[in-house]
Amino acid sequence: MKSRYIISAFALMLSLGSYAQKDQLKALEKAIKNFEPTAVKNALSAAEGVIANATDQEKAQFYFLKGNALLELANKNIQTGNNLKNAAKSYQDLLSTEKKIGKKKYSEQAENSLTEVKNKLINSAIKDSDEKRFKESAEKLYDAYLLNPKDTINLYYAASSAVNGKEFDLAFSYYEKLKALNYSGKGVGYYAKSVINGQEEAFPTKQDRDNSVKLKVHTDPRDESIPSKRGEIFRNYALILVEKGEKEKALQAILEAKKDNPEDTSLALTEANLYLDSKDYTSYKRVIEEVLQKSPNDADLYFNLGVISGTANNPADAEKYYLKAIEINPKYSNAYLNLAIVKLDSDTKLVEEMNGLGNSAKDNKRYEELKRQREKVFSDALPYLEKVVELSPDNLDAKQTLLNVYTSLDMTDKYKALKATMN
Repeated sequence: MKSRYIISAFALMLSLGSYAQKDQLKALEKAIKNFEPTAVKNALSAAEGVIANATDQEKAQFYFLKGNALLELANKNIQTGNNLKNAAKSYQDLLSTEKKIGKKKYSEQAENSLTEVKNKLINSAIKDSDEKRFKESAEKLYDAYLLNPKDTINLYYAASSAVNGKEFDLAFSYYEKLKALNYSGKGVGYYAKSVINGQEEAFPTKQDRDNSVKLKVHTDPRDESIPSKRGEIFRNYALILVEKGEKEKALQAILEAKKDNPEDTSLALTEANLYLDSKDYTSYKRVIEEVLQKSPNDADLYFNLGVISGTANNPADAEKYYLKAIEINPKYSNAYLNLAIVKLDSDTKLVEEMNGLGNSAKDNKRYEELKRQREKVFSDALPYLEKVVELSPDNLDAKQTLLNVYTSLDMTDKYKALKATMN
């Protein structure tokens, strides 16, 4: 008799536990429906307290509700990053649980929610980046990558955000993953204009874009070649190693990358830059000559050589390379802009010397001489700036610089005409 009593009590205890779990799940479901942050958090906490001994079906329901609750909290801008990350984990736990029991009551909804979470992580990361919260942006992009490891572009952007935020250890770990994946990012972008708003939009595949054009939802389809990002990845990876004082390791990383990608000129340029930083000019020239032999008509290559030369305080070589880039591609807007910058760089020293002069006859004579030199600087930069504005009329920085040049050269009519376009 006594043993039967114990068994009955145990059965009653199990039954009460099951009722408690169901009650908490109902309470959580109701709290989500009548959303109020504190009530949702309390209901979620209460459900978590009893779910450990629940059946797999009840656990699946809990994970689904938990994911929904956290996603809704994120939608209300409450700890957005953490709640999106934890919502994703909960949905993944749900998918794993339902796969285990062979029933898919919530799986389809969870997969749709995971796509929503990924998109929200990316959008939130973009906002963080715009507001200079680069570490938060990097972490959200990395979480988005983990939700779909095939979409490696998010890992690349995570590394870039970490670099922008000077979170070099974080960036280094992401770049190591990109290296291990042999990620390049090279491909083709597919674009078309929306009929609704006239804005150009990107498509994940050519088929998606072409189907939308056939349906007359988009017009003006175009393809755009996306260059390899491998050079940038190894360059930043190497620069972080240099920052850590490991220059030899940085150079070795570039040389190893070149073995697998001998035609990637960006890797060679990174190698040349490392030689330049260490003042190994012989190796620098050797690499540059090798690159030029492989790509004698590559305007981008000459442009990058101009940038490297400018960084090395060698304006003569920088000018030579920018002019070569323009010779190959007469519409190379950035080459014209950088040429103007090369010309204008000397203005700072001229102004400093002018400001340091006194009022003696000798100083006044020197002042007039420097004034003529400044006018020559502005006159030399003028045609390049005008070409930039012609090729890139939306470049407000170039327009503002050109306005300053017009002012310095007393070109009032041109100043007024350009200013009118900005107003």
